[in-house]
Amino acid sequence: MKKTLIVSVILSVILISCNEKKDKVMETTVKEMENEKDKVVHEENIINNNWVNEIQLNNNSKWDANIETTQGVDAMLKYIDESNPETVENYLALANELNDEKNFLVKECTMTGPSHDNLHIFLHPLIEKINHLPKTSSIEEGSEITKSINENLEAYKNYFN
Repeated sequence: MKKTLIVSVILSVILISCNEKKDKVMETTVKEMENEKDKVVHEENIINNNWVNEIQLNNNSKWDANIETTQGVDAMLKYIDESNPETVENYLALANELNDEKNFLVKECTMTGPSHDNLHIFLHPLIEKINHLPKTSSIEEGSEITKSINENLEAYKNYFN
């Protein structure tokens, strides 16, 4: 009888312990899945070009932009066009070039008023994309972000002279 009681107590402790561990593993797995979902949603928001729904023209005409801004956009387009990324490291190098040019463009901006406000609508998602490119963990992700950056840059010509 004592042996049966002792064995029952030991088995109960083991089962309770296993259930607690299983619950912790399940909780961790759920949190990881939620984090991954949040990451995917954030990445989808970064690479979209919904900003085109917000930007406006200047009475159906393009806004005048300062020359440094236009040169910066052209330089970034050239970096993308001349790059042929085949590795994650190549995307990281491209990210550095784009980031340097983006920093120069922002620093040299002299635009004011509505043209400047609309430039910010264009720039904000571009900056997010460029900032996200160094976090690339795969060639596919780097390609997708770079494509979105390129689309963003190409659209500049639709809104600015």
